[in-house]
Amino acid sequence: MIEAILDNFPEESFLKADGFDEAIIGLEEPSLRLIYSVKKTIDILIEEGMTEEDALEHFYYNVSGAYVGDLTPIWCEDRF
Repeated sequence: MIEAILDNFPEESFLKADGFDEAIIGLEEPSLRLIYSVKKTIDILIEEGMTEEDALEHFYYNVSGAYVGDLTPIWCEDRF
């Protein structure tokens, strides 16, 4: 997905969450904020060796809770 976004917006810069490119599911316009799947992000953390409980705690405290300006990514809750 990130490749398609970069191809369609070659002049833009995006704020990416490090290590979670595979969790990108889209782009919010007109702000050009990347949209990430919470489920895919948690799965990536588990694949890296965290338990599900640790992955959830890490995600909600360190990842989704971080505000880094106007281009802070959007986290789509899709763990239903």
